[in-house]
Amino acid sequence: MAIDVEIARRVAKLARIRVEEADLPNLAQELSGILTFMEQLNEVDISGVEPMTSVTPMVLPRRADRVTAGGIQDLILKNAPDAREGFFAVPKVVE
Repeated sequence: MAIDVEIARRVAKLARIRVEEADLPNLAQELSGILTFMEQLNEVDISGVEPMTSVTPMVLPRRADRVTAGGIQDLILKNAPDAREGFFAVPKVVE
């Protein structure tokens, strides 16, 4: 699919970026190149290929999914630079 200058102008407007009129042909050419490369990637046969999380085989660490009552407020507030009455204290930002 070829991107013309009019489509490049519309893409720039939708992305809310300012592109000078003289740069629109170059943007259209770059967008066309990206779409051409994506079409090439779609031609690759990936049947039987498992999705990867990394280039090296690994198992993601898992934790038990269980409901707790919390009860670690003191441990959490220990990391706060300023805590008062069981809550994080933050500076006032609205006058």
